[in-house]
Amino acid sequence: MIEPLFHLGPISIHFFGVMIAVGALIGVGLLVHEAKKANVEKDLLLDGVFYSLLGGILGARVIFVFVYNPGYYLERPLEILFINQGGLSIHGGIIGGLLTGYIYLKKKKLSVWNTLDLVAPSLILAQGISRIGCDVFGFAAPDWWPIKIENNGEMVHPAQAYEFTLNYILFGYLWLKLQAPRYTGEVFLHYLFGFMLIRGIVEFSRVNPQVIGGLSVSHVMSLIGMAIAVYFIVKKKGQHKGEFPVPISSNREKWKVAVTVAILLILSLLLYFNVQG
Repeated sequence: MIEPLFHLGPISIHFFGVMIAVGALIGVGLLVHEAKKANVEKDLLLDGVFYSLLGGILGARVIFVFVYNPGYYLERPLEILFINQGGLSIHGGIIGGLLTGYIYLKKKKLSVWNTLDLVAPSLILAQGISRIGCDVFGFAAPDWWPIKIENNGEMVHPAQAYEFTLNYILFGYLWLKLQAPRYTGEVFLHYLFGFMLIRGIVEFSRVNPQVIGGLSVSHVMSLIGMAIAVYFIVKKKGQHKGEFPVPISSNREKWKVAVTVAILLILSLLLYFNVQG
């Protein structure tokens, strides 16, 4: 069990929880900035983010409990409530957040695809920052592997660093894509495919329950997510061909994104290896 950073009365505050909060705040800040540029009503959007965050936390816990560790929690049902001790599934978080957000957007009569496009870069940025505090490390790394971190006296793969590095790269791509999409929904669908691919790649450095051959539960869920993304990408490309002009990003914008991603990555690596190592 990872030791908490500090306690607030009976509540233990862990590094992972702190980084989730930091990631959420920074992601919301970027979302508000982009919403102003797109002339989207900020208050409605923030309400949707709040409800989606609650739905995401619930979904993340439900999938973790009933898919990843059902036997453990059947024997200790009260521990299902102890979310402060960790135990969240990112796939469950995405499912819960999307379902909650979809219901909210429909109720408020807001465009689902336009809003998801706007949210996608902020979402992957928040996910990347939160992974800095994740307490699930990779398996033992071979001596020749150049990047390792010590965990319980063993040199292991820094799976969290692999993931937030790839997340930041995807963030940069989506941020540019948001400025000039080719059709409504493109930014979010590229987020969905890209993140599911990232999770699938990172899982090869971690140990998770296997269900099909050498594939883990997370691999299977990632493959399903990628298939869903490809289905909608093909469908929407056909429906909205030529909806927007051919996008062209300026060199200045590309450099701005590249520098932002580089700064994020350097600061995250420094924090990760100093706190987690």
